[in-house]
Amino acid sequence: MNNTLLQKKHPEFEAEAIPHMDILYNYAVRMTGNSADASDLVQETYLKAFRFWDKYEKGTNIRAWLFRIMKNTYINRYRKESKEPNTVDYEEIANFYNTIRDRYVDQNDLQEKIFSGLLEDDVAQAIESLPEEFKTAVILSDIEGLKYEEIAEFVDCLIGTVRSRIHRGRKMLQSKLLKYAKEHGYITEKS
Repeated sequence: MNNTLLQKKHPEFEAEAIPHMDILYNYAVRMTGNSADASDLVQETYLKAFRFWDKYEKGTNIRAWLFRIMKNTYINRYRKESKEPNTVDYEEIANFYNTIRDRYVDQNDLQEKIFSGLLEDDVAQAIESLPEEFKTAVILSDIEGLKYEEIAEFVDCLIGTVRSRIHRGRKMLQSKLLKYAKEHGYITEKS
């Protein structure tokens, strides 16, 4: 690649792709089960994205494109290492997050103040107990904040299927967390 093309490619890539690195890493931790493998997966994803930057259609959904690269990389690299992939322990991820949160979080961040205690043990266990396809859809939508279109592209299914999985996953969580909500005052007998 000539130097002029590299100079043009680098700022565009940096401006569009780099801002999504944190969300890719968060999901990579869930997919791989540990931070070292997640870092490797994100690094490999970004190397491939940079290498094939000329294939990216400007103006389309960059985050979905990056998730697709990451998913394909994970499938090709990690699943070939074993016939059955390791399961992801969401409780371990929550514990890891709680351990490192204070080092990386701005204590003045309003969102952090609001959500700091959100994933208590009962909630984390309820999420963990969901069937995999519902758990993935709910996490990507409600925790990571992805749009339905991005989730559909990531999990390689129709948007209607994503909507259905999110709806059904939320209904399952609702029934699992009814007692928790009453005990913590989120709902009352009058509600």
